[in-house]
Amino acid sequence: MNDQKNYSRGLLLCLLATVSWGAMFPLMDVTLKHIDPFTFTCLRYAIAGAMFLVFLKLREGMAGFRLKGERIGLAWLFGTAGFAGFQFLVFFGQDLIGARGALNASIMMATMPMMGFLVNWVLRKVVPPKGALAFIAMSFVGVILVVSDGSLSTLLAHPSDFGPDALLLFAALCWVIYTSGATFFPTWSPIKYTAITTVLGLASAAVITAVILAAGGVPVPSGHDVTAVLPELAYMSVIAGFVGVLGWNFGNKYLGPLNGVLFMDVVPITAFVISALTGVIPAGMQIVGASLTALALVLNNLYLRRVAQRTAAAQAAQAAQAAAKPVATAPGAGEAQPAAVASGR
Repeated sequence: MNDQKNYSRGLLLCLLATVSWGAMFPLMDVTLKHIDPFTFTCLRYAIAGAMFLVFLKLREGMAGFRLKGERIGLAWLFGTAGFAGFQFLVFFGQDLIGARGALNASIMMATMPMMGFLVNWVLRKVVPPKGALAFIAMSFVGVILVVSDGSLSTLLAHPSDFGPDALLLFAALCWVIYTSGATFFPTWSPIKYTAITTVLGLASAAVITAVILAAGGVPVPSGHDVTAVLPELAYMSVIAGFVGVLGWNFGNKYLGPLNGVLFMDVVPITAFVISALTGVIPAGMQIVGASLTALALVLNNLYLRRVAQRTAAAQAAQAAQAAAKPVATAPGAGEAQPAAVASGR
């Protein structure tokens, strides 16, 4: 009964997280008309980061802030990848694309589980099963259909689109690296990893943003610009930032990664629905591409479950054989005693 309750709780938390993340891409279309993605990211995670620190204090007390002997440099690297690399690149790429930016950015997020296999391959030297590699290829075919509207010749005829789409893919990779980084801190709780890396990543984001503003890369937002995006800022920092990340971390704790990863399909679905309601209708081939990527994730999940079941069954069979096998005696030990008796010794 308790397992069923935790499973249901995990489903609700993962659904809450991915719906909140899907909604943030259409909202950013409005936000980017008033403020640059760099300054907005700093404002967003200054709020969310403060909330994470308060929550860490409430859950773990001052012990949650003890970092003596910890690999702070590594935590800073992962935090920078997640809260500077991902946040900057995904919304900057969305801004460069224009009207289709929210749709393209959201479907790129659905490639994260597949990228996770590749990152694990590089970092952990764990080679994905052959079937998983096939589903990785299938998911990227779906992405190509989305970004090209089903016309590869059109995509190749506009090389100016390569840069923004590459930024979105690299942003997704940054988030996968950040997520994988939690395995390097096995003694940290999900809330501690999130809180510490958010603060460290925010420091990098603030420095990068200051340099961009000082160099004139983007205009310094006015007070009116900031006021204009307060509703979006509240949603992005409190709902998508704080509630969404916590819901995802704890939901995956209840469900496990094989179940939780399927909810990434909800991100583009939510973005597509909200974009359609605001007048940005996905093209037919974009829907086909998004569906293909979602199907790749589902099939890959089912395939990995079958591989895991076969591996577990094989290991159980080997253990049973080892337990049933009689203990072998030393070579010749059974013959030595009778020979000694026969000789009268």
